[in-house]
Amino acid sequence: MGIETAEFWTALLKIIGVNIVLSGDNAVVIALAARSLPPRQQKQAIIWGSGAAIIMRIVLTLFAVALLELHWLKLIGSVLLLWIGVKLLLPEDGEEHIESSNNLMVAIRVILIADLVMSLDNVIAVAAAAGGHWGLLMIGLGISIPLVIFGATLLLKVMERWPIIITIGAGLLGFVAGEMAWEDGAIAGFTQQFAPATKYAVAAAGAIFVVGLGRLLAGRTLRNAAARHLESQGAHPEPAKSPDSAR
Repeated sequence: MGIETAEFWTALLKIIGVNIVLSGDNAVVIALAARSLPPRQQKQAIIWGSGAAIIMRIVLTLFAVALLELHWLKLIGSVLLLWIGVKLLLPEDGEEHIESSNNLMVAIRVILIADLVMSLDNVIAVAAAAGGHWGLLMIGLGISIPLVIFGATLLLKVMERWPIIITIGAGLLGFVAGEMAWEDGAIAGFTQQFAPATKYAVAAAGAIFVVGLGRLLAGRTLRNAAARHLESQGAHPEPAKSPDSAR
């Protein structure tokens, strides 16, 4: 996959899209974990926490690439990507559960644990979009690092203003999942009998599946939340005034 090919630039656009959608929350977690520290220590927590998180992300990416070369693991990874894409479209509960601390080392530890959990989806998606191309993989890492450290607030504001970006990103994850599943060596004997364009039809089906299921579950979640709210409002009705008290 040379830099002059359309395949290279298409993969790069996928990586940029995946990073924009999935990297935003990481820096928010860093800020929340450090919010109780004095201003000087906040900067130290962000610098040390981000630096360690970046090293961890590089190591995770290398492992992800190696694992995706094994049979069946692309299929497993594609299922994980589908789940991540659907989860993106579900209503958020917020990040208030992130623990803050007035101790620098505790804050850095919280940042590392939270970033480990939240980076797995980004790493798998970028590795899949790169298609084993190490140059693209390094570009993906290079893009994700400033997004994690500097871009979260801006990205979250943009996504709040134009929610369609989240839907497009979720669809992109479904598209990448479809491509990755089709390319798994375990089913190569089956897929080779079809035209190359079939891969993109499967990828498009993955995108449609994620957006459709995500919207369906999101609607159901919102309806259930509204029903619970109405029940809670009706559970403690105001006592009716007696005729005597009305006088």
